[in-house]
Amino acid sequence: MTLDVEHLKSWIGAARESEDEISPRLANSLAAVLDEPVTLQPGDPAPAGVHWCLSPEIAPMQRLGPDGHPARGDFLPPVPLPRRMWAGGELAFHGDFRVGDLVRRHSRVADVSVKEGRTGTLCFVEVRHDYHSPRGLALSERHDIVYRGIDAPPGATPDPAAQPVPDARLTIDATPVLLMRYSAATFNGHRIHYDREYCRSEEHYPGLIVHGPLQATYLLRMAGMMMNRPLPARFTFRGTAPLFDGGTFSVNGCHASDTAQADLWIADARGVVTMRASAA
Repeated sequence: MTLDVEHLKSWIGAARESEDEISPRLANSLAAVLDEPVTLQPGDPAPAGVHWCLSPEIAPMQRLGPDGHPARGDFLPPVPLPRRMWAGGELAFHGDFRVGDLVRRHSRVADVSVKEGRTGTLCFVEVRHDYHSPRGLALSERHDIVYRGIDAPPGATPDPAAQPVPDARLTIDATPVLLMRYSAATFNGHRIHYDREYCRSEEHYPGLIVHGPLQATYLLRMAGMMMNRPLPARFTFRGTAPLFDGGTFSVNGCHASDTAQADLWIADARGVVTMRASAA
């Protein structure tokens, strides 16, 4: 597909302001998804990754696209490629999030680029978010979104590659209930996370897709545990392959040669790495 790149680039600089509260219900909902105690009260530290639950785009049903996402062309550019996925991102923490915080988020489209990949045309949209809590700037985020054609054949299933022996490991059951509860906590209507028939017949996936931010949240928690502090100062992550439901996946971490850093990854039951991250 030929894209009007200059038209899409005209969205660069588009900005949006939003506010949302880390209510006890929201914080405990995310804690429940992560299998943590659901006893959070105002003033307590919020679960890692809570920012991905804040200020979702709330659109009425008639404004949704066929994939369950809000129709494009408002804040995000109207990329005509129908398959949308998280490519990765970077987090720089300047403070913390607490239950009861009213969080203000400033978002802007930072870049739009088009590349040709093995499976066809890819369009990358970079969005920058700054999150402000009552105590000041808490987080600066780079969010990378990739769009590709739905008629492009899915890439061959990658073969497992040897990974180092992790210093820490956690095994998670990738159940439809886990995906549904995380979609509910983030108000995510993307059908690839709950509509199995849509996944198979429309996007040609063999199963439901485990959310990119959910995988990143598990890695972010692992980084904090390995570094013996609630959150790292900087965290970068990149999706490398789809992660499907129906089995288990592992959350892994190794201390880098510099012990102040950690290398992290998620692997499916076969050992295929689906996301990599680093923390410092």
